[in-house]
Amino acid sequence: MPPSNVDANSANSVSEIEPEEEPYPEVALPEEAKQLPVSQFSEVWGYVVAGSENALRSRLPVSDAAYFGAGIDIYGNLTGVPNRRKLGNFPGRVHLVVADNSRPLTHFILIPGSDQRRALVNDILRASSGFDGLQINFENIPPKDGENFLSFLRELREGLAPGQMFSVALYARTRRIAADVYDYAKIAPLVDRILVMGYDEHWSGSAPGPIASMGWSNRVAAHSLSVIGKEKLVMGIPFYGRAWASYNHSRAYVYSGIERIARENGVADIRRENGIPTFRYDAKITVTVYFEDVHSLSARMEMYAAMGVAKVGFWRLGQETPAVWNLINLGNR
Repeated sequence: MPPSNVDANSANSVSEIEPEEEPYPEVALPEEAKQLPVSQFSEVWGYVVAGSENALRSRLPVSDAAYFGAGIDIYGNLTGVPNRRKLGNFPGRVHLVVADNSRPLTHFILIPGSDQRRALVNDILRASSGFDGLQINFENIPPKDGENFLSFLRELREGLAPGQMFSVALYARTRRIAADVYDYAKIAPLVDRILVMGYDEHWSGSAPGPIASMGWSNRVAAHSLSVIGKEKLVMGIPFYGRAWASYNHSRAYVYSGIERIARENGVADIRRENGIPTFRYDAKITVTVYFEDVHSLSARMEMYAAMGVAKVGFWRLGQETPAVWNLINLGNR
C-alpha cells in the first residue's frame, strides 16, 4: 500500500456505469481554537513497515497491525516475509501483508492452474500460518485479470486456518465502474475485511492537491459503505503529505530544448568539461505541499464516524502527528 505514482483512482481509464458525479461536497474543518472531539471505532488498523517496528508504540489505540510486507520476486516467489516475533509485545492481531505493484508480474502469478500460482499460494499460506490474518495488496492488476484475481482470493480463503482473518486493500472508488478488477461487490463475499485506500486522490504524477479532500473522502466512504457494508469496511486514512514542484528540471532534452533553456535563462557561460559542453543556471521553483495535521485528521475521523464507519486504518505508523492518538478511542460501535 505504499503511496505510488499509479493513479489511485484509476477508474478514470475505463467506462463508467454510473454518470458523472456532482462536485464533491464541502466538509467544514473544526476551528483550531476549539477542543477536538474523541472519535470512537471498533477497530483501528495501523500499517507497520518492516524495519520500523518501533513505530508501533505501546498503549496506542490500535487493534490490528498490518505488517508490511512480503513481496513477490521476478520469478513469482514469495520474498521478504517479516519476522512476526518483532511485534511480539503487541497485544492485538497481526496481519501479514503481501504486496505486489508490477503489472506484468501480477498477470504472471494470477494465471489459474500454473505451477507458479500453486507454489505462491502454498508459500503465502505457509508464511501466514504464524499470523492472525493475511492481507493481499495487489495495486496493479491488469484489466483482463479480474476473474483470475477472484479465483486467487478464493484459493487463499479456502487454505487459511479457521479463525484467521482474510483482508484485501483496494483502491478508493466513488462509484461503480465497468469491468473493474477491484469490484467491491465481487470481492466482499470472499474476505473478512476490505481496507479501502482512502488516499492518493492526488498523487506524485498529478496536479497538486489534497491527498484526500474531505468531499472526495465523503464520496468514497458513502460508496464503500453501500457496497461493502459496515462490518467488513475499514476506511484507510493517510498520515503522510506530498510536495509538488512547479517545474521538474531533471529530464532529458533534445538539442533544440537545450538551446531554448540556455536562451530563456540568459546563459552566457558555456564551458567544456573534458570536451563535453556544460552550463549552470539558477531557476525559481514554487513548491506546493499538502499534508494531514491533527485538525484535518479529526475532521476526517468524525465525518467517517457520523456516516457509520466503524473501522479505520492508517498508512502508516510513524508518519503521524503524535497528537492524533489523543483523539481516538478503541471500543464497540
